[in-house]
Amino acid sequence: MCLGLGYPTLNRYDPRKLLPDSASYAKLTTEGPGTVPAPFRFRVLEPYLVRPLYALAQGHVGSWDPLLFGFLVVNSLLVASTAFLLSTVGGTHFDNHSTGLVAAMLYLLNFAIPNAQLAGLVDAGEGFFLMAVVVSLLFRRWWLLPILGVFGALAKESFVPFSVTLAGTWWLFSKSASEREGANRLGTGLWIAAMAILELLTVTILQSSITGQLVWPWNFAAGLNSHSSHSMTLLVSLVDKDSWYVLIWLLPLGLVRIKQFPRPWVWASAAAALLALLLNAYHAVAGAEGNMGRYLFNVAGPLLSLSAASFLCDVKPRPAALSQAD
Repeated sequence: MCLGLGYPTLNRYDPRKLLPDSASYAKLTTEGPGTVPAPFRFRVLEPYLVRPLYALAQGHVGSWDPLLFGFLVVNSLLVASTAFLLSTVGGTHFDNHSTGLVAAMLYLLNFAIPNAQLAGLVDAGEGFFLMAVVVSLLFRRWWLLPILGVFGALAKESFVPFSVTLAGTWWLFSKSASEREGANRLGTGLWIAAMAILELLTVTILQSSITGQLVWPWNFAAGLNSHSSHSMTLLVSLVDKDSWYVLIWLLPLGLVRIKQFPRPWVWASAAAALLALLLNAYHAVAGAEGNMGRYLFNVAGPLLSLSAASFLCDVKPRPAALSQAD
């Protein structure tokens, strides 16, 4: 399904000519990070996964561009894995698995999937690892968080603040459950702290090795400042039509039954969404304000898709599943 949704990049249009970010990632794949400007040069995970596929595809894919073919395969695997995790969560929290499949369908049919995650960009990697963090938190596989943190940081640096906000907010709002089960709340917090520390180390080592000089995370963050009116950028983003292509139907349908889902997940997604708004206002340059919808979809799209599926299928989560997640 994902290969079909992203097929236009092979024969209908070249995303490198329409999306400057896509052109940077393509250059990163073929020429290495030294030829690509920041911050794109630091998002190495997907371009490096594409390299072997690009080499194998040359001369074997007919009229298709072998580089775009490699990106489509990697991105399709990541998006499909995100949809699989979403359907698994849906099957766990509902009395029937069909609701989870509907949630996965709604996720895949969103505007952001074919036009961002399957269009030669690296959003698919960030979206997958954020969903993996959610699954780890839902099923209390705390030890997975540091591992996911390392790979997520290699995919895109914005994963670091999003994942820490998600996990930290989740931890704060899941206090009652930890007390009921006698869990080691401090130990849970340490896993989240370990994730954050490893993410910062990964970003620091990666960026320092690419640039040839020590780059601290706060120095990199300062360099992302657009030095424009942040409040005006935020306002423009909120009214930009490109932002609402992603959310125009997902947000109202998803909010109808949002209160029926685990409170930690709801608040964690809300906090990450607020952070996405602030980061977009901090970093967005003129003409790129519409990216807000992509960022919001990565952090809140899975929950909104599942909630919308619950409303459309008229199915409520199992009380036992909710109480366990809380």
